[in-house]
Amino acid sequence: MKLSTQLAYFGNPREAADQVVALEKAGLDQLWVAEAYGFDAVSLLGYLAAKTDRVELGSGILNIFSRTPAALLQTAAGLDNVSGGRAIIGLGASGPQVIEGFHGVPYDRPLARTREIIDIVRRGLRREALTSDGLYQLPLPAAQGTGLGKPLKLLNRPERSDVPLWVAALGGKNVQMTAEVADGWLPFLVYPEKVGTVWGEALAAGKAERSADLGPLQISAGGLLAIGEGDDVKALLDQMRPIYALYIGGMGARGKNFYNDMARQFGFEKEAKQIQDLYLDGHKRDAEALVPLEWLEAGNLVGPASYVKERIAAFAEAGITSLQVTPAAGTDALASVSQVKEWIS
Repeated sequence: MKLSTQLAYFGNPREAADQVVALEKAGLDQLWVAEAYGFDAVSLLGYLAAKTDRVELGSGILNIFSRTPAALLQTAAGLDNVSGGRAIIGLGASGPQVIEGFHGVPYDRPLARTREIIDIVRRGLRREALTSDGLYQLPLPAAQGTGLGKPLKLLNRPERSDVPLWVAALGGKNVQMTAEVADGWLPFLVYPEKVGTVWGEALAAGKAERSADLGPLQISAGGLLAIGEGDDVKALLDQMRPIYALYIGGMGARGKNFYNDMARQFGFEKEAKQIQDLYLDGHKRDAEALVPLEWLEAGNLVGPASYVKERIAAFAEAGITSLQVTPAAGTDALASVSQVKEWIS
C-alpha cells in the first residue's frame, strides 16, 4: 500500500505545496492536486515537480469537458517530462454546476467522453497520429471547419508512453468503465466496509473486461489522520463535517448529486435528505451536525494507534492500494505521516 495526500483547492495552494517537500521525506508516495473551479492543478503540479524528487504527482482531478483530448495529452506528456516520469493524470466528469456554470460547455455523455479521451491520450502517448470518429472528430471534418486539418502526432517524445490515467467515479456504470479501461480509481468519502456492497458488482464486471496489459486496478482513498488517545483527538473528526456536508448537501442540486446518492447507498437515506435540504436552504452548520458519526469514524483515521491500524486494515481489505491521508489541523503532520508509513511498509 502506498501513502498519499491531497492538496486542497481553496486557500493558497502554494503555501500548502511548500509542505510537500517535508512530507516526501516523511515517506509520502503520492500527491494529488485538486482543481474544481479554483486555481488550475497543472501549474501547481509543475511547481511541485521542481521542488520534489520522488513523490508521484497526480491531478485529482482534471475535468473531461473543459480541455480537449489533445490538450490532456499535452499535459500528461509535459508533466511527466518535467517530473522525470512521476505524473499521474486523474480525470473526472465533475458535475453540471461547474461544467455548465463555470466553463459554459454542455454536461453530456460523461462515460462515453471519458472512454474516448483515455483511448486518444494513450494513443497519443505512443506518438500515433490522432484520429477519432466518435464524440471527438479528429481531424475535424471539412464540413465543420476549413478542411485543412490533418492527423498529427505529438511533436515531443514522451518520458513514458504509458502515463497512468486514473478516473474519479461514483456511479455504477462509471465505476465499471473505470475498472475496465483506467489505470486507477479515485473514489471519495469512502466507507471501506461498504465498498463491496455498493461497487462490488460494477468493479467485478469492469475487471472481467480489463486488458491484462493494464495490470491490477489501483485505488486511492482515505481520510483525516490524527493518532492519539482521548476525547480531544476524537473531536478532530469534526474537521471533516463541513466537507461531508458540502458534498452530500451542496455538491449538486436535488436529484442530481452523486455524493448524496452515495450516502443513500451507504444506508444513510434519512440523513442524506436532511443534510441536503438544510444545506441548500442555507443552514450549513445544522447540516454538518447531521453527518453520521458512524461514517466519520469508519471513513477516517482518527483515534488511538490501535484504532488507526484497524482503519488501515479496513481500507486494505476494501482493495485500496494508495491510502490517502489528510493530517488534522493542529497535529504533527510529519510525525503522523511517518508513523503511518512505518505501519504500511
